[in-house]
Amino acid sequence: MLQTIRENSQGIIAKVIVGLIIVTFALFGVESLIGLANSERAPAEVNGQEISNIDLQREVELQRRQILSQMGEDADPAAIDEVALRRAVLDRLIDREILLQSAKGQDLYISEQMIDQIIVADTSFQGEDGRFDRNQFEAVLRTVGLTPLMYRDQLRKALLTAQERNAYALSSFATPAQAEQLAKLAAQTRDIDWVTFSLEESLAKVEITQEQLQARYDENPQRFMTEAQVVLSYIELNQSDFADPDSVTEADIRSAYEQELARFQADEERQAAHILFELGEGSEGDARDAAEAVRERILSGELSFAAAAAEFSADPGSATAGGDLGFNGRGVFVGPFEDTLFAMQEGEISAPVRTEFGYHLIQLNAVRATEAPSYAERAPALKAELAAASAEADYVEALDRLADLSFSAADLQVPAEELGLEIQQTEAFGQSGGNTELTANPKVLRAAFSNELLDEELNSSPIELSRERAVVIRVQQEIPARQQTLAEVQDLLESELRQEQAMASMKDRAEQLVEALSAGQTLEQVDPMLAWNSAEGVARDAGSMPLNVNRAAFELPRAGEGKPSLKAIELVGGDYAVVRVRGVHEPEEIDELLAEQLKQSLGARQADSFFSAHVQGLNATAEVERN
Repeated sequence: MLQTIRENSQGIIAKVIVGLIIVTFALFGVESLIGLANSERAPAEVNGQEISNIDLQREVELQRRQILSQMGEDADPAAIDEVALRRAVLDRLIDREILLQSAKGQDLYISEQMIDQIIVADTSFQGEDGRFDRNQFEAVLRTVGLTPLMYRDQLRKALLTAQERNAYALSSFATPAQAEQLAKLAAQTRDIDWVTFSLEESLAKVEITQEQLQARYDENPQRFMTEAQVVLSYIELNQSDFADPDSVTEADIRSAYEQELARFQADEERQAAHILFELGEGSEGDARDAAEAVRERILSGELSFAAAAAEFSADPGSATAGGDLGFNGRGVFVGPFEDTLFAMQEGEISAPVRTEFGYHLIQLNAVRATEAPSYAERAPALKAELAAASAEADYVEALDRLADLSFSAADLQVPAEELGLEIQQTEAFGQSGGNTELTANPKVLRAAFSNELLDEELNSSPIELSRERAVVIRVQQEIPARQQTLAEVQDLLESELRQEQAMASMKDRAEQLVEALSAGQTLEQVDPMLAWNSAEGVARDAGSMPLNVNRAAFELPRAGEGKPSLKAIELVGGDYAVVRVRGVHEPEEIDELLAEQLKQSLGARQADSFFSAHVQGLNATAEVERN
């Protein structure tokens, strides 16, 4: 074969091909050929600047990790809509690129020193001594798939866009007159009357005819289509069924106990007290010197440790108890504190100990040893633990066996018989889920309505409901969607019509009352059965009346000469009301603190508004091409 290749390579065609490759390498480099094979269009371009596939994939993966972490222990990656996730991340990258180009276009700049300072000051990258730890920095970045250079680049971009936003925040302001006006409006009070129309009473007066029901049904019969449903057969594997404490022998328990004793180290607990000196505005040396000075006063007998803790300790939880921390074993306190405590002699007071919280003086008050539990004390727990461990191994083995059997079987009968499981059946349910834990499980719903189970009539793969439970399902019956009859939906339609007519009736009554009162009639003249509810000097969002009444009252203008201020509104729960403002009272004095807060708030809102308009303008003029 090699001889054939050698002979063919001497031909004129082969020499021409080799010559073309050599010329291509010479002119354009190896990348010219590799690029042809691996060329892939960027997912988007913003004003000619590409957003790379690598950036998109990295951001999608980061977002996916965040979503899964929010889902908790039972997170299912299949529940994430990858298409929607990719689209949302790409949109965000496009927006970020537009803002980044705007910042660069204004010659905004972030120095390398500033990035260094931010990284070093980030507590996520600091060790136990409170200082930047390179290993910690790289370990944190690895968990999110970033290298230090990639992180610095992302941080630089974030700071650049934030710098532009801050320019709007720092240059926006509100005038004292605006703040004063807002403060007056915030402190304004009003005299309010309101009368309500009850939905319950209106519903009782509504009568619905069969003709109305039929007309409503005929308006849109398609809305009464039922959901396509399925009935499932399933078998369930449960780890608890494999647990058999009686199978655990005395020898097994005794062996486990001996192993536990071998691992057990007679530990001790120590009763400590401490005085904490926090690192305040002064230098670290100031806190250490203060701790040393207090220690000298205690050693000289001038102060007791408890009195010093009550006077000087910055730990509010222990200071009032003389600094007492109780008895504790290893693993409770931070490293330097624990190392010092367990190296001390009873009654000793330590030199100042530095931790992330500040400097501590530690006093060791007492030491007590812990003893290994007896066999009688541990035997019941060890028996349960051994049974559970054996059950877990048997469950995992059975789960693998179940996967093989359900894949190759034509129904559930074979895997059920092989594993001694009972075939069970669900009630009918649709894609929105049923009323049981099984039929409401998202994993079960996706499998039940998949093509494999509906069209190909296969058994599902084992679906893990939890770490200890799994099911295999099979569609026993398909129930197609159908249109419900009028008789089946009559109660629903009657309820809809009654609600609509009652609401319309109340609205008409409320609006007619507003017209009558505006024309000069009194409430008693319009309807003697109605009566005003009244409140004097009501503040905004007061809780003494329905919230909608209060808000409507403060939206209404002042009553004019012979012109009442009235409004008909719908209340929460469906009732209606007519609101009247009788009087408006301005505050005699302005709260200066409130005015200053409102001034700052108004300035911030204006900054947000201006920056949003700026972003909208950038998006409108940007040339964005999605591929």
